[in-house]
Amino acid sequence: MRALSCLIACLLSASSVVEAEPARPPITGISHIALYAADPANSDAFYAHDLGAAKGSDPENPDGTRYYFSPAQFVEILPLPAGVSKNRLDHVAFATPDAEALRKYLASRKIAVPAKVTKGSDGGLWFAVSDPEGNRIEFVQAPAALADVPVNLLSNHIIHVGFIVHDRSREDAFYRDILGFRPYWFGGTKADQPSWVSQQVPDGTDWLEYMLVDGPETTGIPADMSQQTAGVLNHFSLGVPNTRDTYTVLWNGDRLKDQDGTPKIGLDAKWQLNLIDPDGTRAEIMEFHAIGKPCCSPFTAPDPEK
Repeated sequence: MRALSCLIACLLSASSVVEAEPARPPITGISHIALYAADPANSDAFYAHDLGAAKGSDPENPDGTRYYFSPAQFVEILPLPAGVSKNRLDHVAFATPDAEALRKYLASRKIAVPAKVTKGSDGGLWFAVSDPEGNRIEFVQAPAALADVPVNLLSNHIIHVGFIVHDRSREDAFYRDILGFRPYWFGGTKADQPSWVSQQVPDGTDWLEYMLVDGPETTGIPADMSQQTAGVLNHFSLGVPNTRDTYTVLWNGDRLKDQDGTPKIGLDAKWQLNLIDPDGTRAEIMEFHAIGKPCCSPFTAPDPEK
């Protein structure tokens, strides 16, 4: 009888090991944001000349172009698909040291994932999923040999990306409950009605910003929203230590043509400068640290340092 009990216990123990949920590998920061462009030459003038990014080929998509701000962070510019009217955002991507382990982890949490990761021509590995509102999200394992790019004197760090979100709790079920993102800050023009909710990656200081919208739609760009407004909401941000110094570099380098923005302090108490790319996507320049007390919420996770 004792032998039978031991056998049952061993079988139950083995079963629990087999069924144990895989551990989530780290998600360390932003890899890139991919945007559509109607005119590649105009995009090149903005990203390469104005923002100083290093232009390179696209190992994920032969029709695309990468604009590197550091060896591991870039904006991916893709041709505007036929029939697309207002949307200029294709996807955002987060970095992980183990794409395959993360794919298996998400599958264990009942997220639809591809059968395998994809290998780029540079050796990088990646896969894509859809979040609860249908936004395409990639997870990228950088190649062993990173891109050889010069130091960007304007900024070498994409500190956050943001996109339109309709239902904060539904998105939280994915980004916070499954992926482990952490609250960073929230705010809005009305303190009790957040318009912007920042969720920091679990293993780094970069963050995703929900740009909350109201309307009958539950996904995507609202029908009554202009392309200009959608481009302001679907955006990315470059971190800098001093916005005034950055603006001076832009001004002296004749990089502010057709730009109306000037530095200002946001409700998060951080100096920032908003630039607009040729297709209407906002490229935000933001200081790493607030200069005082922010509106609406304290910061609840560490700031980027550089």
